[in-house]
Amino acid sequence: MIIDTGATNSGYEPIDFVLFGTLGDLARRKLLPSLYQLEKAKLLNSDTNIIGVARQDMQQAEYVAKVKENISKFLGETFCDETWQRFEQRLDYVQIDMKNAEDYSKLCEHVDVSRTMVCYFATPPSIYGDICKGMEAANVIDPSVRVVLEKPIGHDLASSKVINEQVAAFFSERQIYRIDHYLGKETVLNLIALRFANSIFATNWDHNCIDHVQISVAESVGIEGRWGYFDDAGQMRDMVQNHLLQILSLVAMEPPTTLDADSIRDEKLKVLKALRPINSSNVAEKTVRGQYVAGFVRGAEVPGYLEEPDANEKSKTETFVAIKAEIDNWRWAGVPFYLRTGKRLPNKTSEVVIYFKRQPHNLFGDSFTTLPQNKLVIRLQPDEGVEITVMNKVPGLTSSRSMDLQKSKLNLSFSEAFEAQRIPDAYEKLLLEVMIGNQALFVRRDEIEQAWTWVDSIKAAWGKSNEPAESYQAGTWGPVSSIALLAREGRSWYESKMKRGK
Repeated sequence: MIIDTGATNSGYEPIDFVLFGTLGDLARRKLLPSLYQLEKAKLLNSDTNIIGVARQDMQQAEYVAKVKENISKFLGETFCDETWQRFEQRLDYVQIDMKNAEDYSKLCEHVDVSRTMVCYFATPPSIYGDICKGMEAANVIDPSVRVVLEKPIGHDLASSKVINEQVAAFFSERQIYRIDHYLGKETVLNLIALRFANSIFATNWDHNCIDHVQISVAESVGIEGRWGYFDDAGQMRDMVQNHLLQILSLVAMEPPTTLDADSIRDEKLKVLKALRPINSSNVAEKTVRGQYVAGFVRGAEVPGYLEEPDANEKSKTETFVAIKAEIDNWRWAGVPFYLRTGKRLPNKTSEVVIYFKRQPHNLFGDSFTTLPQNKLVIRLQPDEGVEITVMNKVPGLTSSRSMDLQKSKLNLSFSEAFEAQRIPDAYEKLLLEVMIGNQALFVRRDEIEQAWTWVDSIKAAWGKSNEPAESYQAGTWGPVSSIALLAREGRSWYESKMKRGK
C-alpha cells in the first residue's frame, strides 16, 4: 500500500501521540523517523501533537535537537528542512519516572483529554503495567485512548498472560494494538491481495496444487551489543514466536468474510490452532537449532556467539532455528511449512517461497528428465517484490522434433515497478493505522497466546532433551541438520537463489 505524498490530512483526526521511551533505540531508529515521514507525506492532521516521555531531565529545546539529530542519522535519505520546520512544531517533552505513578500528573499539562490519545509503549514490557497505573492515576484514560504494545510480549505463555492482564485491567481489547512490524511490510500486506484478488492463486492455494512452503528470515548480523537480552530470548522467542508465525498464518489462512480486523484475525487464529504440536515425541525430527561459531560474513571475520562481548561461555541459547511445521486442516493436509531463521547467515533476506506440485506427466524429457516445480517467491526484504518461476520454450529454430525448455522468471520488483513512488517503512504504515483506528494489521491477544502455546511446547522439549545446539560457522546457512530436514523428503532450501542483502 503506497503512501501518496500528495495526500491531504483532512481524513485524519487530530491526535495526541504520546511516545513512552522516546529516547530509546526503537524510538530513535524507527518511530520518530516514521512520524517524520508521515509529516512529509502530509498524513498527519495539522493539530496532531507528539509528546515524548522519558525519565531524563531535559529541556524542550534539547529534546527537539536530539530528535532532529536522530532523524537525520537514521532517515536513510535526504533530510527535508521544510518538513522539519512543520514537524518540530508538533514536538513536546515531559520528564516522567515511569515507575512512579505520581509523576504522571505532569502528563496532564501536555495532552488534551478531549482528543484521541495514542500511547506507544516503546519500553520493556515489564513496565507496561506501571505505565497503565500511572495513566490511571493521572486520570487520562478513557474509552478513546489507544495503546500500542511492542512485541514480543513476555518470554512464554505464562509471562505473556501476566503482562496482557496488567494492560487489560485498564484497556479493552479494542483499544490495544500489539505491533509486529512485519505485518506492515508492503509484500506481507500484498499477500492478502495476491491470494484473494487473483483467481490464478485463489483456486490453486491448497494441498491439491502446492507441494510445500518455505518461510525464511535470515540475518547477517550477530548480537549487536544485545547479548544479555538475546541470550534470554533466543531465536525461537525473538523471531519464530512472532514474525514467522504471523507470516505463516497469513499464507495459510482461509478467506476472511471481510477485510475488517476481526475477520482477518479470526482466520489467522484458526491456523495457529491447527498447527500440529511439536513435543518430546517428535522434536528431534521436526526441529533443528544451532549456535554460530566464528567465521566470515561477506569477507569480514566475525566472532562466534560465545565470543561476543559479555557472553556467557556456557550458554546453550539457539541463534538458528529450522522447523517443519504442519497444519492439520483440509486445505493444508500433507503440505509441510518449513520455517528457518538465524543470525550470522550469509545475507539479510526474508522471503516466502511457495513450491507448486510437479506436472504429473512430462512431455519434455529431452530438455528435463524431471520437470522443475513452478515457484512463487514473495520477497519481504531487501528487494520487496513477487517472482514466479515458470517453464518457457527456448526461442529460435531447431532441426530436432523436440521442444527445448528453460526456466524463466516473471519478476515484479516493487522498487522498479513503482520507482516514481516511495515505498514506506513498515512502521510508517502501522503508525498511520493506529491513528486511523484500524486494528487489522495488529495482533490480538488470543493469537499471541496460541503462538506461545505452540512455541512453549518446542522449548520444553528442547529443555527435556538437554541436547546442545548444533554449531554452524558464521557466514553459512546454518547447521547441516537443517539441510537434512528437507533432504530426507527430497527437498532443499531455496537459499542458492537468494539475492544478496545489505
